[in-house]
Amino acid sequence: MTSTDRPGSPRHTRQRTEIRQAVEDQETFATAQEIHDRLRHDGSGVGLATVYRTLQGLAAAGELDAIRTPDGQVAYRTCSPGHHHHLICRSCGRTVEVSIPSLETLIRALAAEQGFAQVEHELEFYGTCTDCARA
Repeated sequence: MTSTDRPGSPRHTRQRTEIRQAVEDQETFATAQEIHDRLRHDGSGVGLATVYRTLQGLAAAGELDAIRTPDGQVAYRTCSPGHHHHLICRSCGRTVEVSIPSLETLIRALAAEQGFAQVEHELEFYGTCTDCARA
């Protein structure tokens, strides 16, 4: 039995490979609709429901980062492993991964003070990158 034969393991299908590659080819976060549009433009016949389902599975497995955009959509991107946050340009979508150890320490202390454990959080910063600010 291979890892892809285990119950609950993601299947490595052609569609999954195409979707994963489309996300890896992007430098910015992209919604399922944007990824689907790109796949269609490139000649893929992958359906929108498959794109949504696959992206959700990849994010749940930790293979992609997922963020909620200011307008409430979920967007996806491949990122480095480990906990981090993002600085995201509102104009061009440029994304920079940032680590804030002092914030993580503060969150752990606040959680312990209030009797919470296993606290998770998501924090993204939106602004304008230097290139867009110059334009």
